[in-house]
Amino acid sequence: MITKEEVEHVGWLARIEIDEKESDEYAEKLNSVLDYFGQLDEVDTEDVPPTYHVMDVVNVFREDEVKESMPQEVVLANTEHKKEGNFKSPKIM
Repeated sequence: MITKEEVEHVGWLARIEIDEKESDEYAEKLNSVLDYFGQLDEVDTEDVPPTYHVMDVVNVFREDEVKESMPQEVVLANTEHKKEGNFKSPKIM
């Protein structure tokens, strides 16, 4: 059960100003949601397969095909930032 003090604490953490009346209302609403989850926990789902997506999802990836890639000179032609045949980038560490 969520208390109004917990609602006020969450409001404080989120930097949201919640007055006393609102904290009572939010606590009531959140508790009704938790009660509903409690009802769902009681449902027997032993023989129900998990549903990951409502619609049947089919893999739409293309087959991998080996193709000729662009020549290195063409790839690096439009950059000033190259070194030893590679793109040069700033150090991260």
